[in-house]
Amino acid sequence: MAKGASISGFPEWLPSERVVEQRVIDTLRRVFELNGFIGIETRAVEQGSSLLKKGETSKEIYLLSRLQEVGHESDTPVNDRLGLHFDLTVPLSRYVVEHSGDLAFPFKRWQIQKVWRGERPQEGRFREFVQADIDVIGNGDLPDHYEVELPLVMVSALEELRAFGLPKATVHANNRKLSEGFYRGLGLTDIEGVLREIDKLDKIGADEVAKLLVDTCGADEAQARACLELAELTAADGKELADKFDALCAAHGIAADSAAYMLARQGLDTLAMIVDEAALIRPGAVIADLKIARGLDYYTGSVYETFLDGAASLGSICSGGRYDNLASQGNRKYPGVGLSIGLSRLVSYMLHSAGAHASRVCPASVLVAVWNEQDRSAANLIANTLRSRGIAADVAPTADKLGKQIKYADKLGIPYVWFPAGATDGDDTASDEVKNIVTGDQQPADPKSWQPDTVYARQTVVID
Repeated sequence: MAKGASISGFPEWLPSERVVEQRVIDTLRRVFELNGFIGIETRAVEQGSSLLKKGETSKEIYLLSRLQEVGHESDTPVNDRLGLHFDLTVPLSRYVVEHSGDLAFPFKRWQIQKVWRGERPQEGRFREFVQADIDVIGNGDLPDHYEVELPLVMVSALEELRAFGLPKATVHANNRKLSEGFYRGLGLTDIEGVLREIDKLDKIGADEVAKLLVDTCGADEAQARACLELAELTAADGKELADKFDALCAAHGIAADSAAYMLARQGLDTLAMIVDEAALIRPGAVIADLKIARGLDYYTGSVYETFLDGAASLGSICSGGRYDNLASQGNRKYPGVGLSIGLSRLVSYMLHSAGAHASRVCPASVLVAVWNEQDRSAANLIANTLRSRGIAADVAPTADKLGKQIKYADKLGIPYVWFPAGATDGDDTASDEVKNIVTGDQQPADPKSWQPDTVYARQTVVID
């Protein structure tokens, strides 16, 4: 990241770092489109009433004010003010409702766009950052097989990024119906509160979470410990998950014929299906993890968090879940399931931990030299001929000494310098020549047919 930035949390990548970010974006888009997702972009601002649907995140919203309104913002209710979107799911729900007549359902969309959150900036966490989302939205209903397919698409995308230094990714899945049913079976009523506190397990530990459950959610010590037992439950497959869950319910007196157990069983069956079906396609990519809660209020079913091997300090880099009630129009509901990658966090990790960097700063593979300013038009024609053939080319900025032009190309990482027919060190030449300044090789060349070596021509991302 550029040094000396005066506003923390708003990253400005250097040109070579931006190359890495763009390769990540291009890779994700390619994988998403290979799986049939359609790209959209939504506006940067939403009504406050829409942004406030997400519970705790409301305290992170940036609201907009015109200069002449400063000091008088309280005259307008927050619900009626405009704010910068802090994720891409709330804008999607509004977009789907507004354009429902023009969309084919289920609507599979990808979206890669900046979002803004007023949180404390730190390494890998920004106030302005890029998210990469995929969601499937149904019209009235949505088959649960998408709850298997979407995490697998994300794993496929993250696998592609391993070429840029990203470690192996694993999706940890849970189901909020399973958790809610269990909590209700214990006699707890503040379900959203319990989910929010359980979501903090990895950050503050079991003892602190247990204390919060007692202090803020009305749980007693036994109930708090039972919630932690559920969070610690692990299983290799759906059958083992069901057996262990039933044993836990029996230990805490949750009857198999109770409404709470029935609700939990719905979530359990879906989670078992996700784990078992995912294992058939990509073994080990999706695992059951009952401490995953997702603190956001609108999730109604499956929830996901994604972690990288050996990068525990980074936390979850991709999260999401099933939401049935976020988007509606009259009696019509648009249920959805989606996952979101914190793309800027990934790029920060690749740059600072994995050592990813651009093979060269400039995308041009050829710099056309200029002998004197009167000959610049001839150099421009050569560059345009190369570009018309798909070869990225630039023209020297000044008709300086040849050594300085070569030095300029070298600083940008441009591997080839093109010498137009004319004076070279005082000698006339019959044809153009091109020099590979990496290897020192120089040979005659025709801009209509010359091809660069693919190894040197490509601007790529490499790992130290």
